[in-house]
Amino acid sequence: MKMITGVSKMCCDGVIQYLEKEKVSILIKDRHTCLDLNDSNMYVLKKGIVKVSLIMQDEREFNITYLQGPDVVSLYCDCLTQFRDCLPKIRIESEQAEFYCISKEKFYKRVNEDANLQNYVNTYYRNRLKLAITREQVMIMNSKAGGVCSWLYRLASLFGIQTQKGIFIDLQVTNEDIANFCGITTRNSVNRVIRGLKEKHVIQVKNNRIIVLDMDYLKQFTK
Repeated sequence: MKMITGVSKMCCDGVIQYLEKEKVSILIKDRHTCLDLNDSNMYVLKKGIVKVSLIMQDEREFNITYLQGPDVVSLYCDCLTQFRDCLPKIRIESEQAEFYCISKEKFYKRVNEDANLQNYVNTYYRNRLKLAITREQVMIMNSKAGGVCSWLYRLASLFGIQTQKGIFIDLQVTNEDIANFCGITTRNSVNRVIRGLKEKHVIQVKNNRIIVLDMDYLKQFTK
């Protein structure tokens, strides 16, 4: 089976090499537990998949994205600081996730001494902003069904594995998750979209996993 290449994935080998050289301790978290964020620390996802969301003042949750290791989770959370009345939430979606934890002071001291790390941090912010703008444009231009289709296409690009039947999305995603990612208020709306896609033979759902049978159909909603 061949792994599908996802959207542009920045390499942070330099960050990982530095953390390994410094013998930074590793924090291991189990599936569906949350990472306790500390403003004085930097968290780097070494292995695993996490879901990033924002908790609103009224306690509603708005899903932002999935991150797959290696990734500097704290940099992504810093990108969300514009939402001052919301709190970022990091939930583990893989069976386990491993994080490096290092003080921000020590991390940025190293960044200031290393031109490659400076470039990585600056590029990270630019690329994440570009992805956020693109996603917002897609959601605005699409209907609810189109929004769900574009998000399924992104999931297949990030986590898809080519099989004989189609592209298997190797991540358990609920209709509630999809609704929160697409800004849809009810799961029933997502249920109708998913049912319609199954009837059109665009996707199959087996054991709470999605198999994409027609990527071209989904792709048309990403433009």
